[in-house]
Amino acid sequence: MADLVKLDLKKQLKHLYLPSAKEVVAVDVPEMQFAMIDGQIEPGTMPGDSPAFTSAIGALYGISYTLKFVSKLRPVDPIDYTVMTLEGLWTTLGGGIDYAETDQWLWTLMMMQPDHITREMFDEARVQLRKKRLKEGVDIGSLDQLRLERFAEGLCVQCMHIGPYIDEPRTLERMESFATAHDYVYRGRHHEIYLGDPRTAKPENLKTVLRHAVEPVK
Repeated sequence: MADLVKLDLKKQLKHLYLPSAKEVVAVDVPEMQFAMIDGQIEPGTMPGDSPAFTSAIGALYGISYTLKFVSKLRPVDPIDYTVMTLEGLWTTLGGGIDYAETDQWLWTLMMMQPDHITREMFDEARVQLRKKRLKEGVDIGSLDQLRLERFAEGLCVQCMHIGPYIDEPRTLERMESFATAHDYVYRGRHHEIYLGDPRTAKPENLKTVLRHAVEPVK
């Protein structure tokens, strides 16, 4: 059995996944690999009440931990690593984010995967996870919607938001002011990285990295 290599992605990418809440910063986000799944919030529901949203989260955590074990147990070049946190890209049918129009929210939920994870490993992990969940009598619908894809965000502004999700607009205003002051304009989708678990953490203690891709004003 080959020696096990340990990879601490959270430590390597600390500047991207644990920024300060005191200031907005500009960062260059490199191309990375993600397990992804797309969806839309059902009419009349919030993300926390959405069956599709909840199912997608379960599928992403399931595939991510299965991939970790596939990587750790492979006979050649075994690698153990930290499973990364849940992330979300948000927009609406008309573009942008309107917090008053929840029925139009479109999302892409995703979790970063190390570069050594191949499509073959991803497909194998999904087969394993599907068998396990079928045996347990768990719904597997979201598993078929998962994909492995590279995502390049490039220049972004970001800041840590501490507190309930409903209070995010105050942090987003700081980000927009920073972007304007530095002659940036927004592009792409609103990006959230969920460091806190809303099921167990008090709302005032939740930590969410807020990020948005930008480009210089032409």
